Amino acid sequence: MPLATTGELVSRAAEARSAVAAFNIITLEHVEAVIAGAESTGAPVVLQVSENAVKFRYGRLLPLARAAVAAAERADVPVALHLDHVQSDDLLRQAHGAGFSSVMYDAARLPYAQNLAATRAAADWAHAQGLWIEAELGQVGGKDGRPALDPHAPGARTDPDQARDFVARAEVDALAVAIGSVHAMTTRSAALDHGLLKRLSAALTVPLVLHGSSGVPDDGLVAAVAGGIAKVNVGTALNAAMTSAIRDFLAAHPEAVDSRKYLSVGREAMAREVARIIGVLGREPGASPA
Repeated sequence: MPLATTGELVSRAAEARSAVAAFNIITLEHVEAVIAGAESTGAPVVLQVSENAVKFRYGRLLPLARAAVAAAERADVPVALHLDHVQSDDLLRQAHGAGFSSVMYDAARLPYAQNLAATRAAADWAHAQGLWIEAELGQVGGKDGRPALDPHAPGARTDPDQARDFVARAEVDALAVAIGSVHAMTTRSAALDHGLLKRLSAALTVPLVLHGSSGVPDDGLVAAVAGGIAKVNVGTALNAAMTSAIRDFLAAHPEAVDSRKYLSVGREAMAREVARIIGVLGREPGASPA
């Protein structure tokens, strides 16, 4: 089917008080696994390419983007393509015409006034190209291997009043909020501040996004969706599933040299994790896992 748009999927989820899952992709196996997992549940999904993934691919956006578009157009569920955690203005401008309907512009590392100015400029450009734009306020730590901020450090959490001002002045379409999750966690022990999420949801009219979701326990994700999160970003959980499956396969088959053998095992493991996470996001608070 034709590519869906991120804005359409997220807006629909927000109206239904549900959330769309957005998975970061690095390889073609990631692309195929995310789509297969989504198709097994019948749910729409967002494929995300981060700036770090582009750096891994020799700084070239189009090869992975075009593969993702080709796979998405053959999917049985709606699939959108999103450019994630963009700090480079040059990369931002490559989003238009490459199949992306949306971009997350990340200036959260900057002081508030600079974040606001840079994000507003990015939003003006994105909207002129018909792109939906997400930004971040507060700091969801763990990016690029940096440690997370102390939960009580200035700027570590998103302030509702500041967020209201930021969204109004930057004119972004969605906001990633810092409520206790951390990027690149390999344990599922992040404790979200659901009281803060409730205040943010009451203060803002744009959809809210949760980054660092791989480190959040299932019950925390269910509560986050009930509290107003409409887009849930997942990356590390897929990489962990793939790596674990490949390690096990190679340990059992040390003679293996055909990469298709172990990559297919890794792809299947990621597809199962995609389906599992989508199932978690669709659970009602208090309901038992299926």
